[in-house]
Amino acid sequence: MLKNISILLSGIVLISACDSGKAPIKENALKPAVITEQVGHDTDDPAIWINPADSMKSLIIGTDKDTDGGLYAFDLEGKIVKKVPGLKRPNNVDIAYGLLLNGAPVDIAVLTERETNRIRIFSLPDLLPLDNGGIEVFTGETERDPMGIALYKRPSDSAIFAIVGRKSGPVENYLWQYRLEDDGKGAVKAALVRKFGQYSGKKEIEAIAVDNQLGYVYCSDETVGIRKYKADPDQQDNTELAHFGKEGFVSDHEGISIYPLTDSTGYILVSNQQNNTFMVYPREGNEHPLLAEVPVSTIESDGSEVTAVPLGSKFPQGLFVAMSNGKVFHYYSWKDIADQIR
Repeated sequence: MLKNISILLSGIVLISACDSGKAPIKENALKPAVITEQVGHDTDDPAIWINPADSMKSLIIGTDKDTDGGLYAFDLEGKIVKKVPGLKRPNNVDIAYGLLLNGAPVDIAVLTERETNRIRIFSLPDLLPLDNGGIEVFTGETERDPMGIALYKRPSDSAIFAIVGRKSGPVENYLWQYRLEDDGKGAVKAALVRKFGQYSGKKEIEAIAVDNQLGYVYCSDETVGIRKYKADPDQQDNTELAHFGKEGFVSDHEGISIYPLTDSTGYILVSNQQNNTFMVYPREGNEHPLLAEVPVSTIESDGSEVTAVPLGSKFPQGLFVAMSNGKVFHYYSWKDIADQIR
């Protein structure tokens, strides 16, 4: 069983694993600039909301995965500033900007609530519910249990879609995609628009990420690799465009994050969960060869997110956030990660 021990390194409190069977933190591991306050049970997945009026008031949104779990908002210093308690095993979360409700744009956080077979939708930054108690997903299926989620905002018309994965499912059409819209009363409704995505059947698909600019969706088929598809359901193309990252992972392929350098270039980061590292691949093309493996102080990271928006002196080229054992999230300066890729 994992034993978490707090140790002091360079003035920063870190969590380290020490028992056999768990990968230790590597000597050259990057250290986080910030470690958040603890949640109640078990952190799982983060998202980043950039405040359009003042980027230094941006928030990290994260889930606490438990039967009595919650949704948390942290400031850039890692302090808990808001939370939604009483959620039934919230799993992954993502955010989107500008969903039209009552004719006004609203930024939203959408998460999966596994024990109710629903997605939950909250406004940002105040975390007020917008979903009348939740929207059921995978209706009619034997295997439901939603886990992964990513939001896609289509550039052509600003339509917003939720792409949802589950604990287990069929080898074809594992992912379901829903269009999110105003129900006419200022709340959100969801309409199923597509079923797609292959599944190996070996473990599960939890991590999902969308590249809005290039129009791709990526998902981690754990212990197998990362799969890539087109994100726009209107293109009616469910072809698997790439299947990469098949080698170099100790076991699970987990959190996926996309860092843009330009409109068409950048990096895809994938958590090598049991090795306490992140695998880095080029964003461009469909080959996606491994560029680097970055060791971090984060322990067994499930979920992660990144932004290229500068966020003060600690994060001059952007912020990378990763879930860690110990009920916390770790914030890293992107500059430190970029130095490991070159």
